[in-house]
Amino acid sequence: MSVFAVHVFLGILLCAPYQCLDCPSGCECFAVTRTVKCVSKDLLTVPQSVPGYARTVVITGNNIHQIAPNSFAEMENVTNIILSNNRITEMTSHSFSALINLRFLDLSGNQLALIHPEALSIPGSPLQELNLSRSLYNFTALTDLTTALRWGGLRGLLRLDLSGNHLALLPPGMFSHLPNLQQLFLTNNSLVAVYSGTFSGMNHLEVLDLTRNAFKTFSAEALQELDRLGNVRILLGDNPYTCSCEIHNFVIWLNESRAQLDVDAVRCTSPRALSDTRLRGLSVQAIGCVVPVQAEVADLTLQTSYVFLGLVLGFVGMVFLFVLYLNRKGMKKWINEMRDACRDVLEGYHYRYEIDSDPRLGHISADNGGGSSSRRAQGHLRLSLSQQLPNDTCIVQVPSDAKVKQVTATPPLNL
Repeated sequence: MSVFAVHVFLGILLCAPYQCLDCPSGCECFAVTRTVKCVSKDLLTVPQSVPGYARTVVITGNNIHQIAPNSFAEMENVTNIILSNNRITEMTSHSFSALINLRFLDLSGNQLALIHPEALSIPGSPLQELNLSRSLYNFTALTDLTTALRWGGLRGLLRLDLSGNHLALLPPGMFSHLPNLQQLFLTNNSLVAVYSGTFSGMNHLEVLDLTRNAFKTFSAEALQELDRLGNVRILLGDNPYTCSCEIHNFVIWLNESRAQLDVDAVRCTSPRALSDTRLRGLSVQAIGCVVPVQAEVADLTLQTSYVFLGLVLGFVGMVFLFVLYLNRKGMKKWINEMRDACRDVLEGYHYRYEIDSDPRLGHISADNGGGSSSRRAQGHLRLSLSQQLPNDTCIVQVPSDAKVKQVTATPPLNL
């Protein structure tokens, strides 16, 4: 009897209040630490009937493929949930909406392929830390996550971990709906570039981790985007930087940026001559920027040649104008003579037109086959015209195949 009483007493001591009551099958419950653990139990769904004292729920190493809206019913007191390595592929609408006090959510090591736009929506936006490292299955999942971050109302989120997801690019404005985010971890991905607007709206960021990606350099656009973050800690080490002339702007930025950089970890991986050389402080000659410098000198020489050519042409123009000024009288005389000659020619044509338009010559053919009678008629007409014209008018004898030409300095006579 005494032995039985001892066993009962020891059981009461070992089982603290609520520790041995209402614990889900296959799980371990600890009332002292307010923790429930369901580790590697081949669970297919999230266990129910979690004790009300629980604040931390650890469910890892199982086969839970879907998180449904009622998966966490009656767990409003839970503040931390760890769901890593459960082969989760889908999160439906309002998967965690019942967790109104949730602060920390770990979904790392899963295979998320379908994420509903409102999967992360929780009333009151209590979530502060979200771990999605090694959890995105493909690029479609990244698109779904971008939408979920936009519509999830995660204004209280302070820490986001997207490490190890093989991300090659980040959609512009992906984090713009996380205005209070302080820490963003993008390490161990495949990022090759940062574009304008990638980190827009992140006004409270303190740490940005871009280590162990595929950056070979940073364009001017990317450097401007990083500058907009202000005085934050940016980790850029362990990337395969190619120390050629294209990295010149990045080297200048490393030397002048006001951000807190891990400059000792930012080193060249190629070419072999510069392998493991720290980028900060590299000279222009060391990274092979000799040709662009020569091009700048050549461009300056070309500009100087254009200026000299302009001066020469201006001097030649001045000499030409000076010569014209010295010969202004001769030029004026030549212009007047040319004008008079042209006037004489025009007047001759005018008077010739007047004679040709005389009606008394209309019946006389200018054709050479007109015969002797035509020639006699022309002769009589010339004689009569010569008697009527003034003394200062002359009649010029022209060949028989030409018309009569009148040359005079007085106005034409009306016949």
